[in-house]
Amino acid sequence: MSPMPTLLSVDALDFGYPQCNVFQGFSLRCNAGLILLCGDESTGKTTLLRLLAGELAAQTGRVAVGGVDAVQEPERYSAQVFWIDPRSDELNPTTAQAWLDAQAAKYSRWDANALAVHVAGFALAEHLAKPFHALSTGTRRKVCMAAALASGAPLTLIDDPIAGLDKPSVTYLTQALNSCADQPERVVVVAHHAPLPGVRWAHRVDLAGLGR
Repeated sequence: MSPMPTLLSVDALDFGYPQCNVFQGFSLRCNAGLILLCGDESTGKTTLLRLLAGELAAQTGRVAVGGVDAVQEPERYSAQVFWIDPRSDELNPTTAQAWLDAQAAKYSRWDANALAVHVAGFALAEHLAKPFHALSTGTRRKVCMAAALASGAPLTLIDDPIAGLDKPSVTYLTQALNSCADQPERVVVVAHHAPLPGVRWAHRVDLAGLGR
């Protein structure tokens, strides 16, 4: 049996803010599956997601998805990545449905049937006509995660997934993540301070003690 191909490659990544180094020589290799970035506050979880998304630029190092380099081929790289910060003010004037429609047009592997399942699982139907500024913290996050999971993006990035979620939604999220666990040619990276019970993680990265 041939080895599983590496889908996400991070090589010798250096990044820091003024007077604060976050990553020095950080490297990571991931095949398809669910990847957990864990660690306490200020260990760089969200920063790493933003670096993987191309929203931040590393001082040195390389990030690639499916062999596509984030710096050398930024447009091809961006087309393979799903990332949204549900706290972003840019979402506020847009209705949830209009934003979801825009995501469907953006991602070539978008799965409309999966989105319908996630909308039902997260109980979002009554909120789709509302603008983001009228949504609660938890509902904003659920809309963004429904899109992330339905996007089919080869690299899907999710930050702090259960913030503001009710218990039924946390239970559904576990099921939804596990439904992505065996999808070929897809890496789903979730940043959270601790493992979510019941999720079939393929790999766990503890940022408190790795590559820093």
